[in-house]
Amino acid sequence: MPKQRKVGNLLALAVLSALTQRPMHPYEIATTLRAWGKEQDMEIKWGSFYTVIRNMDRHDLIEAVENVRAGRRPERTVYRITDAGRAELVDWARELVSTPEPEHPRFRAGLSVLAALHPDEATALLRQRLDLLEQGVRAARDTLAEHRGQIPRLFLVESEYDLAIREAEAAWVRALLTELTDGSYPGLDDWRAYHERSGPAQ
Repeated sequence: MPKQRKVGNLLALAVLSALTQRPMHPYEIATTLRAWGKEQDMEIKWGSFYTVIRNMDRHDLIEAVENVRAGRRPERTVYRITDAGRAELVDWARELVSTPEPEHPRFRAGLSVLAALHPDEATALLRQRLDLLEQGVRAARDTLAEHRGQIPRLFLVESEYDLAIREAEAAWVRALLTELTDGSYPGLDDWRAYHERSGPAQ
């Protein structure tokens, strides 16, 4: 069971990680997170960014250290991470790494209603998905190979995980396609007959 956190939006975790580098104003934090590609690691809704910053400040996870102005630009508040913020970052990282939580990917939702499709259409769509997965796997492998030797592995571990998940999904879809294609999938004839009795989908 995940902990109830003072600021539970994962964007707060990303902000804390950025502020371990140095104090920054919010625009600089957002620029840093985008440069790190944090949108690939977690769902980030940039519209809530300043609300998250304010909530973190209110709960003493970060604190203002100065206000700066560059030319005619509006004054910006520079924040730093507090001791409480560092403790929250470590505790949150421990929870996320150690404790599996149910996740609900869109593919699972699609599989839950697969029976709505004729098996021939389902097979064609799964082949399309497999093609895209295999393209993604090749691209991810190339990217990792390019980065290895330049970036410490510690900072590529989430990309390795993403690649492993894609490879596992591709292997599973490939095996399912084999069963659908060679006719060994249990209940395939009944599934097909149901759609042929019902007529084409609208």
